[in-house]
Amino acid sequence: MNTVLQVVSAVAALASVFLGFRLGAKWAPPGSRYNAKPALIGMTAAAVLLLVIGAYLGLVWTPPEAMMGEVYRIIYVHVPAMWMALLALTLNFGCCIAYLMKSSWKTDALAEATGEVGLLFGSYGLVLGSIWGKPTWGTYWDWDPRLTAMAIMLVTYVAYMALRGFVEDPEKRAVWSSVVGIISYVNLPIVWFSVKWWRSLHQVQSTPKTVDPDMVLSLRVNAWAFLIVLTLFLLHRYRIALATREAEVALPDALPPDAPGSQPNRASEVA
Repeated sequence: MNTVLQVVSAVAALASVFLGFRLGAKWAPPGSRYNAKPALIGMTAAAVLLLVIGAYLGLVWTPPEAMMGEVYRIIYVHVPAMWMALLALTLNFGCCIAYLMKSSWKTDALAEATGEVGLLFGSYGLVLGSIWGKPTWGTYWDWDPRLTAMAIMLVTYVAYMALRGFVEDPEKRAVWSSVVGIISYVNLPIVWFSVKWWRSLHQVQSTPKTVDPDMVLSLRVNAWAFLIVLTLFLLHRYRIALATREAEVALPDALPPDAPGSQPNRASEVA
């Protein structure tokens, strides 16, 4: 059963990611008439189903942890949330580099989407970690290397999103935020390796060989469910960002040829 459920959940998540790429190209662009409703309903249904199964597995199916007892069960939402945050911010890093190499409003819109959604999942995961820390460490917060590095990284992405909100010129905003996004990403490897580089209160990453197989199943099902949710969030946020970008750069094209400010502008095309 474990293998079958892992395979089914993985296939559902990867199929949703594929649909996310397709809908990003077909449905997200402004003015598109592509019918995305069946795919969106299917992805949402798969996410809800896997979340329900994952909740049952995490709360009922898996045995208590040897040291923490029942408290450890928050791992099945805390860890997937952090994984999705790191994945989204890695995509943001790639988009920032890609935009500086070749300007594209689609790349900039995807950078905005991945930055915001990554910040959302990271904040959610950090809050869950603090809740977990109270019964296990005796406090909601400790200036542990991993917690500190994660907090600093989230603050830098808050600055990234603030910059995107304050700069009105689309081209300057895209360039400046790309630079800030690349700098912010420097913290991510520190977050990941901090438990190995320093003596950390936070435990080292577990592997399937070091935990109960039922725990592995529960964690993977929840992780695949979170991946579908991440895909949906990114897809909708990307569509909003593209529409916003079109509205920002559409004015010059809307003016008559002889009107002031109607000269060709590189920012007048969403490409």
